[in-house]
Formats: sequence, C-alpha cells, structure tokens
Amino acid sequence: MKLLVTGGAGFIGSNFIRYWLREHTADRIVNVDKLTYAGNLRNLEGLPDRQELICQDICDPSMEDLMEGADAVLHFAAESHVDRSIDSSEVFVRTNVLGTQRLLEAARRKRVSRFVHISTDEVYGALEDSGEFVEDMPLQPNSPYAASKAGADLLARSYYKTHNFPVIVTRACNNYGPYQHPEKLIPLMTTNALEGLPLPVYGRGAQIREWIHVEDHCRALEAVLKRGRPGEVYNIGAGHRLSNLEVVQAILRLLEKPASLIQFVADRLGHDFRYALDSSKARRELQWEPQTPFATGLQQTIGWYRENRSWVEAAKGPSYQQYYSHMYQNRERHPSKS
Repeated sequence: MKLLVTGGAGFIGSNFIRYWLREHTADRIVNVDKLTYAGNLRNLEGLPDRQELICQDICDPSMEDLMEGADAVLHFAAESHVDRSIDSSEVFVRTNVLGTQRLLEAARRKRVSRFVHISTDEVYGALEDSGEFVEDMPLQPNSPYAASKAGADLLARSYYKTHNFPVIVTRACNNYGPYQHPEKLIPLMTTNALEGLPLPVYGRGAQIREWIHVEDHCRALEAVLKRGRPGEVYNIGAGHRLSNLEVVQAILRLLEKPASLIQFVADRLGHDFRYALDSSKARRELQWEPQTPFATGLQQTIGWYRENRSWVEAAKGPSYQQYYSHMYQNRERHPSKS
C-alpha cells in the first residue's frame, strides 16, 4: 500500500508515520510537508527509506501529481496554534481551508480510494459543566483556528455529498507524546520545569481538556483506514479529562519541582472552558480502544523530553521565543493556588 501523508514532519503526522511503517513493513509513505516552524526534520530521523519526504505547500497545484498511485491520503497538515490564530488568522485560512480544498480536489481527480481528514474537537465550540460532544452536533468554533478547521471539515463533507468522494473526518481530543512542539501545554510546562523556568498558566487554569496519547490516536487512524465508513465523522478520545492546572501540577509532581514555578497569566481571548468527546461511535464501529492510561503516558512523555534535550533546544527557534515573551507581557501577578 502507498499512503500520502500531509504534515508528516509535525507532531501527530510523524508519530503516525513511525507507527505505520513499524506495523506495516511492506508499505510506502509519501510525506508532504512545507517544513514551517512546526515541521521538524529531526522528527523523521531513523525512519526507513520507505518514507519519502517532499517539501511542498499543500496549496500547490502540483499536489495532484503526488497523488499518483496513492491508495489513501491522511491529511494532518494544518496551522494549529490557537494563540497564533488570534494574532494572525490569514495563514490559518489559507492552509487549513484552501489547502484542504486543493487536496480534496487533487485526490478526487486521481480517484484516491480513501481520504482521511484529521480534525479537532475544537470545531464543536465549548461545553459547560456537563455533557459531551457527539458527531452530529452543530459546529460552533470560537477561535480563528477552530473556525478554519470547521471550514475544512465542511469542505470534506461537501466532497462526499457532491462527488461521492470517500472522505472520512476524525475529530480528536488533545494529543500528547514525543515530538510535540514546545509551545504546546505539556511540552512547554515540562521543558520549563526542567530548566527551573516559570510555568505560564492561563487564567486560573480551570479550563478542562480531554487527553489522548498520540500512539492511541495513531491506532485509531489505522482503524479508520481499515473499517471507517466514507462520509462519516468519528470522535477520537480517551476519556482522560483534566483541568490545565491539574495537568501542570501532575508534571511538577513527576519532576519533583515546586508548585511555586506556576505563574498565572492573562487568559486567552475567547478561551473555551471545557471539551469532552463521546467516542462510543469510534469504539463501536472501528473496534478500537485507547490503551495508554494518562498517568503512564504522561510519565513516558516527560521522560522523552528529559532524554531529548538537544531536540528541544533545536525546536525552540525564534518563533518559540517570541511566543514565550508574549505570554509574559500579559502576565498577571496572581499568587499560585496550587
């Protein structure tokens, strides 16, 4: 089998490539990645030559040529950082919306037999104190990032409804694990704590997120390719729901670092309060179950960042430093409640 993967030098994409090539030893992957700040060549180190990297923008019309002979497309490529979308949304619309449309059209023209569009639970909006997102809920995105992903989801749906093109949309909760860019919550808090730096927490850290280990997500995508139904949406979550502050406190305990490192900063504009996915459809139809307890996965993830400091330093380029400085320009001097 030949897969075309977009965004395969990023966090989830590179983990998927590692997982797939390990589990499917005769398959080949064409990895298309523009190598923006979130794409990291070091994420691909040690992969067999059955992975071919092509540095290209997914908006490029020549994407159609790369579809030749592909049995399936897995579309990970996206601008994904909410704060960056608030500061400048245009690139999110271009990559996440236009880029998805270009890929769908290229794959349709080449008659690719399966197209998996990887999306996010953020397209649903926010929940209050109770309830879960189910796949047929209306989309109510609250950030430019989430809006751009919702637009891409609807384009994918339109290609199924209009062209009967075999698109499947997956919406996952927050992923964590190795190779994640250090601007995201768990790697940011882990690497800062390892260096004795402050840990910036939005507001009071009360926002609740659901977490899944990236390899459990990869297993779910494998099940989507094998058993997913075209035209369907599948929520992918593990049920591990914690406040941001609880996650940060767990990291500090595992690293034996003081709670005084936590420093509360001004909350994000339009910050969604709570996400929780009903993943029963995926478990039932895909015959998939997450395997990694959050405590186990978090300990493994922290160990990976501790053991791969050179990777962390290389990933902390100018964009990371700019983000980190921005956080502290908006710092509120609240005492830690942890």
